[in-house]
Amino acid sequence: MMDQVSVLVASLPALVLTFGGKLLVALVIFIVGKWVAKALANVLKKVLSRAKLDSNVIQFFGNIAYGIILIFVILAAVARLGVQTTSFIAILGAATLAIGMALQGTLGNFSSGVMLMIFKPFRVGDSVTAGGITGIVHDIGIFQTIILASDNRKVMIPNGKLSNDTITNFSAMPTRRVEISVSVPGTADISAVRDTLLAVIANEAGALKDPAPSIVLTDANATAIVFGLNVHVKNADYGTVHARLVETVKLALTANGIWA
Repeated sequence: MMDQVSVLVASLPALVLTFGGKLLVALVIFIVGKWVAKALANVLKKVLSRAKLDSNVIQFFGNIAYGIILIFVILAAVARLGVQTTSFIAILGAATLAIGMALQGTLGNFSSGVMLMIFKPFRVGDSVTAGGITGIVHDIGIFQTIILASDNRKVMIPNGKLSNDTITNFSAMPTRRVEISVSVPGTADISAVRDTLLAVIANEAGALKDPAPSIVLTDANATAIVFGLNVHVKNADYGTVHARLVETVKLALTANGIWA
């Protein structure tokens, strides 16, 4: 027994030196690796900032990059201590798979939110129809988008639904075309109706000259003649001009005896 203790005591300095050396190297690997991970994550954030991506997306990808690199750094440090890392990698993979399956819907909304922020089909303040809701975009989050409906309802739509649905952005272009269908009796004088509609357009201050307004005959039969009145306006003026033209057309046709 004394011989075994003597051997253990005699070998203790060598063991301490050997393990201490490994521990020191592992510590250096961890410290340097952590610094490198942070530096690379910052570089990625700067690159993404130059691409003018949303700050939330930049922060997310920076954190993901830092976390992934740090995991490899920790595994490298642990391996330097002589610990087998194969089992750790297997457990990490299984845990990642389990978490991914449990959060499948949430992760789908998250990834869709990232795509919305990258490709920007709409911005806060845009007038859109998305997810079956028409209104003004109030907020674009990682998991959901908030739209204020026309009656001021606050509608929260999961981003996964938006990414799989048609999105109509009414604010995307600087101009829009007001299209009004005008039906008059089949006995009406086509030239008189056309002149009346042209006069209405000429007096509309919100109508743009380029592209030029147009009046087209879209249908004609014994009972009715249908004209299409098309006027380009500034996007912000669309609602006002549309309502004003509908009223003015009615008054003008009535004043000229075309409508009773």
